[in-house]
Amino acid sequence: MSNINEHITQMSPLKLTMAAKQIAPKLDILRAEPIAVIGLGCRFPGPANTPDQFWQLLQNGVDAIGEVPADRWNLSEFYDNNPDSPGKMYARHGGFCAEPEMFDPQFFGISPREAVSLDPQQRFILEVAWEALENANVAPEKLFGSEAGVFVGASGFDNALSLIGAGDMRKIDAYFGTGNVLSVAAGRLSYILGLTGPSMVVDTACSSSLVAAHLATQSLRNRECNLALVAGVNLLLIPQMSINFSKARMLSPDGRCKTFSAAANGYVRSEGCGVLVLKRLADALTDGDQILALIRGSAVNQDGNSGGLTVPSGPSQEQVIRQALANSAVLPEQVSYIEAHGTGTSLGDPIEAAALGTIYSRTHSKEAPLLIGSVKTNIGHLEGAAGMASMLKVILSFQHQTIPPHLHFSEPNPHINWDELPFQVPTAASPWPNKQQQIAGISGFGFSGTNAHVIMEAAPRLPQKKAEKNNLPAYLVTLSGKSDRALENLAQRYESFLDQDSTTQLPDISYTGQVGRNHFRQRLAVVAESREALSEKLA
Repeated sequence: MSNINEHITQMSPLKLTMAAKQIAPKLDILRAEPIAVIGLGCRFPGPANTPDQFWQLLQNGVDAIGEVPADRWNLSEFYDNNPDSPGKMYARHGGFCAEPEMFDPQFFGISPREAVSLDPQQRFILEVAWEALENANVAPEKLFGSEAGVFVGASGFDNALSLIGAGDMRKIDAYFGTGNVLSVAAGRLSYILGLTGPSMVVDTACSSSLVAAHLATQSLRNRECNLALVAGVNLLLIPQMSINFSKARMLSPDGRCKTFSAAANGYVRSEGCGVLVLKRLADALTDGDQILALIRGSAVNQDGNSGGLTVPSGPSQEQVIRQALANSAVLPEQVSYIEAHGTGTSLGDPIEAAALGTIYSRTHSKEAPLLIGSVKTNIGHLEGAAGMASMLKVILSFQHQTIPPHLHFSEPNPHINWDELPFQVPTAASPWPNKQQQIAGISGFGFSGTNAHVIMEAAPRLPQKKAEKNNLPAYLVTLSGKSDRALENLAQRYESFLDQDSTTQLPDISYTGQVGRNHFRQRLAVVAESREALSEKLA
């Protein structure tokens, strides 16, 4: 390899250009290198604060939308069903997460003084990224100094607006900038974990976190990083943007995303955070990581000069999907399911359906339809974090071999030509149509005009290893926290896990606690002969 690099350094720019031109067509195989999802974490409305809770919400067809809680803004002060009423919004509903103010800054080495100005979106990213790494059985301390990358999709700035809008300049402290500028949401995570790979925040409005995933997979394939954290975050803290979207007639008066439905009348704003841990598939296999799903490929483009700045472009949507399929080395007939952008607007849904029809009408039929749905019917539109919600839904549906029900679809949208389109909207939980190969496409279209599409596949079926005989009479289970209270809470969570989960074996619990977790000052060690004994001792 060093001889090759020396040869390259001796080439002139013209020779490099000619050599690259000759090699480029042969690099398609590298551009289609699969990327493994090895961990995930989330905070979504419901509340769905873990992937398991999120799956239960999806599987049970739960509608997680509710009225704006009193701790965000005074609804009676800002609500008016007249959309032309100045300074008012006609939307009463949203998808909200529980307790966004609950945060332990000192766990992450942040002083209480600095935390005062810290955007809760940064807090969410720190917490959920930590949980995603634990889900991946990667101890964060082992990443310190590594070329791991951070890619965050975010577009909201409510916290900064609230501080500025207060009008009291004395509230602007030394940490106002680092606490609220979007770029620091990625930089702070890299700083705290000691990661030296690429670190960036992407803002393309509603496609932000899918674009972030696209950039992360490219970075992994280009060997810029060996592990990537991809996040999307959005929090609704103040009424100003909801008033703006009301004036633009974007929001649903009854507060539901009724995607592809005749009753579609706009979208409902929601909040949340999702994080994925990614590795190249070859590295994940070598390292013995769990593989939850694969990213086969992705693409990003722009609407250009369309019918209006915020008007979707059908041709651009077609092109980004075609390019994502090509980059993934996937044929249209191999795709079983589309997780649509599907905001539930009278203009956007028919354009999206027509674009999908152009690509998939020749490869699917009424007898073998393409299933299409949207997580927004469950939890609303998370805007900058919407792509992460869609990706997590698809990953969990792969794991559980089930496509969850799509809500609020009693009568199909009459502006969509259903008779000529080979689509089926699953209003009940449905098994994957293709048992041998499960592939899904995920769309995200920003009102900035930037579009993204990601192709995902279920985790590969690997040869089953022979189970090792565990002849040890007992196992050591280690727990730790930064305080006595944190340690006690962790012990309670372990106990709850043992009550709810009957499949995880004691040797695996012991191994994960010792190898896949950081070890803090306050520690508890339990020697147990069985799961039952462990539960009793923790209690």
